[in-house]
Parts: sequence; structure tokens; C-alpha cells
Amino acid sequence: MNVPLLAVADGERADRDAFRHDVLAGLAETPRAIPAKYLYDARGSALFDAICDQPEYYPTRTEAAILRQHAPEIARLAGPGCALVEYGSGSSVKTRLLLDAMPDLHAYVPIDISRQHLDTTARRLREDYPGLRVDPVTGDYMALDVLPDTIGNAHRIGFFPGSTIGNLKPEEAVLFLRRARRLLGSDGALILGVDLKKDPQRLYDAYNDRAGVTAQFTLNLLRRMNRELEANFDLSAFAHDASYSEAAGRIEIYFRSLCDQAVTVAGCRFHFAEGERVHTEYSYKYDAAGIAELARRGGFSTAAFWTDPVRLFAVAFLK
Repeated sequence: MNVPLLAVADGERADRDAFRHDVLAGLAETPRAIPAKYLYDARGSALFDAICDQPEYYPTRTEAAILRQHAPEIARLAGPGCALVEYGSGSSVKTRLLLDAMPDLHAYVPIDISRQHLDTTARRLREDYPGLRVDPVTGDYMALDVLPDTIGNAHRIGFFPGSTIGNLKPEEAVLFLRRARRLLGSDGALILGVDLKKDPQRLYDAYNDRAGVTAQFTLNLLRRMNRELEANFDLSAFAHDASYSEAAGRIEIYFRSLCDQAVTVAGCRFHFAEGERVHTEYSYKYDAAGIAELARRGGFSTAAFWTDPVRLFAVAFLK
């Protein structure tokens, strides 16, 4: 289906307006914070894919191994002819493990905030799975209320991999699950990937890789503001700052000012003190009991729960 160029331009303008509004509001707060979703422009999404290949970053390969081992059981639990709805699809690498195990899918619906990244992913999947209906949705899955009409009355199975639910504060995660339950329907289900609590040093290393790819990912937000909001951030005057709070059970990620400086963003001037941090992302870690409680509060029950042999990561099938 060809989307009119005017509609595409209107959508991009709306995305830019929302970005400007949220950035200016976030930089005016105390403490300062910018929503994590804005890390994922096309370059940010590509950098995240590169993070997943770093030796310190265990979640991607561990989750993939769990999915590879249990894909047949997941397909059995999902049932034939369902629509697979992926939240925050990115490059859909792990999705292929499910697509290969579920050849009778009615449709695959990837949802992602990066229009460019989503279009590239959808095109590749259509080429590799010519018999599969691929209906991409560009948008914020935290605000999504409807799915494409083309999936009709097909049984809906959500897929939320990568421990992305850890980027949400617990109350936000509950709200997401409740919204997902409404969107997927009372007979739907959700395949959920969750990073587990473990040795703090291993967690620290995963978000501070030696190659500096995670640092590039964080600072790409400044690059995006320079490009889209006429900002003048000097990337060499800021640093990636990630640490694990054992008390809160989460990785906390910021960009930190290395000196006293002033920056202009969308015509507004902001002063940053040396050492001042701007929050960009949390990554909460859970144990089995915490996952079960989160699911219960979100309106789900745990039908199946799988981990790797050393319990680094978990995949849950929620009904």
C-alpha cells in the first residue's frame, strides 16, 4: 500500500513537534529528564542493534537462546492463525525465531516509534516471508489503542522482548500491561522478555561496554537534538553515565555535563553545571516473584516461564 506523501510529511511533522515539546519540558524539569523513546531514531536504533552484539551485553543472545529452545512450545500455546503483535520491534531479529516456528500466522504487526527503521524491517520481512502479512504500525506503544483492521478477529499474541518492560517504572509497566490486555483482548496473550536480578558488576559491565557503543547510543540523543531541534550540544563536553542501584533494582542511565556550559535547544537556552546529569533511561531488573506480581497487577497470569541455565534472563508466556 502506498502512503500519500502529504500524510507522511504530516506524520513526520507531528513526530518532530512532540519531540520538541518533550525535550523542552524535560530540560525545564528538576531533575532533568528526556523520555527514553527518543533515543530510538534511525541511528539510535542501529546503535542499539550494535549494543546487542557486544560481548558484555548478555540479554540479547540469552533471550534468543531461550526463544530458540522454546519456540515450538510458544507456538503451541499461541495456537494457529493468530496475529503476532510486537511492541517496539526494532530490527525484529528475535521475532524471526517465532515466525519460523509459527508458519500459519494470520499476520505480523510490528510497532515502533522509528518510522525509517520500521519501514526497513517490514520490507526485509516481506522479502524473507513472502506468504506473511506484515502490517507495521508507527507510534508509541504506550499510547496505542487500536490495531490495523486487516487482522480482523484473529487471536492476538503480543510480543515484548528485550526486557524493554524494564525501561518502564513499575507503575508504568503495570499501565502498559493493562493497555496491552485491552488491545490483545480477553483471549489474547503476551510473550514477555525480562532481565533478571544478578551480580551488580555483570549488570554494570553490560551498560558500559569497552567498545563504547552504549556511550554512542546515549550521546546520539544530543546529536538528534542538534539535527532536529537546532540545538548546539558539543558531544565532547558530555559523557554517558550508567550505574546500577541495588536498592532500586535498576540500571540508571544519564548523559552528564563535563563542565559548566550553556546550550541552546529550539531557541531556548539552558545552563548545565559541571557534573549535572540528564536522565534518559531506567532498566529495571526482576526476579520470578516480581514478574508474577507485575503480571497479576496488569491483568495477566503466568502460563509458562522459561530461563537460561544460570538464570540471567527470563521469557514468560502471560495469559
